[in-house]
Amino acid sequence: MSEWAPKRFWKTAEAQATEQGFGIVLDGRPVRTPAKALLTVPSHAIAAKIAEEFAAQEDRIDPRTMPFTRTANAAVDKVAIQHADVADMLADYGDSDLLCYRADGPDELVERQSAAWNPLLDWAEQALNAKLETRVGVMHAPQDPAAVSELRRRVHELSNFELAAFHDLVAISGSLIIGFAAQSGVRTIEEFWASSRVDEIWQQEQWGEDDEANDVADYKKAAFLHANEFLRLLNEQIPV
Repeated sequence: MSEWAPKRFWKTAEAQATEQGFGIVLDGRPVRTPAKALLTVPSHAIAAKIAEEFAAQEDRIDPRTMPFTRTANAAVDKVAIQHADVADMLADYGDSDLLCYRADGPDELVERQSAAWNPLLDWAEQALNAKLETRVGVMHAPQDPAAVSELRRRVHELSNFELAAFHDLVAISGSLIIGFAAQSGVRTIEEFWASSRVDEIWQQEQWGEDDEANDVADYKKAAFLHANEFLRLLNEQIPV
């Protein structure tokens, strides 16, 4: 952590109900985002997590240890002012979803992709009314416009806070379908992470592990799991 990191200046950090939702107060003063907006979240559970992150800071503030704060700040300062653009960017994954692009060999990899990804595409057809077709190779081939339109509609319906977390589920996995399925909780988040890593795991088995690649994967996994937890807590009610 760099030496210019700001020092902790508060003694207490607490979640507090407001007229707009839930805020976080440090020694009774409300927390603001980097853009100076009041940090107000729709869930007491999220506010409590943010308060815990502030309370856990020691002499100097380390933003790397504050994922709930970062996601909430992003929802207020970034997503709220460009919701449509963020939604469109994520919806575009539906036309080039990871789950649809398959290897032509070897047979074991083809079988692993089918076993991990076909059930998710079947789920999307039933639960999201979006049937996506598979193709062999990596060259882009457009999906049915009706399916893509339906997925786009669902992405645009997400709130600012949902979209901020949903972004990481989709961007990290490369799959809009994994993002929606994770949000729905039809499998464990660990299973979704494994599904997004079928190709990488195969490559590791063939060529061996790489420490740098493993470090990157660990960082992405932590962000992926955090995004899922953020979405879960958005809908969790904790007595105030």
